[in-house]
Amino acid sequence: MKKILLFFLICSFYSTAQQVKEIDTVLEQWHKAAADADFESYFEFMSKDAIFIGTDPTENWTIPEFKSYAKPHFDKGKAWSFSTLERNIFLKEKTSIAWFDELLDTQMGICRGSGILEKTPNGWKIKHYVLSIAIPNDNVNEITALKKAFDSQLIQKLKSKKD
Repeated sequence: MKKILLFFLICSFYSTAQQVKEIDTVLEQWHKAAADADFESYFEFMSKDAIFIGTDPTENWTIPEFKSYAKPHFDKGKAWSFSTLERNIFLKEKTSIAWFDELLDTQMGICRGSGILEKTPNGWKIKHYVLSIAIPNDNVNEITALKKAFDSQLIQKLKSKKD
């Protein structure tokens, strides 16, 4: 009985470790596709109903919206180049859902990415991605002051949409 239980535990661990490796590979290839300006490959790593949230507060895009934004960048031969500094991947047992967070070296300095992937018949696909610029706590007051006018205008605009 103990041998059977140990066998299932080992199989479960191997399965989880293998899936983490697969997800890590997908994310690395996705970032590489952007660096290589490979538009088709880049968007193949995302689900058809994916959402991409960029660093600007107005960037909350569906796939068609994100493709429209990204296409001119990819057409120039270099979209953006993100290299992974660290990544954490989490899996929900007995489901096809995983989530992650990552620190990235980018042209904007250190950024944080986070997202959700879903396992599909065609492999892991990114369903939701959030990119944010990492701001050290010591710089928050100066950044807050720098963006105050923009934030005030956008807050008013968003509040007026609710009314």
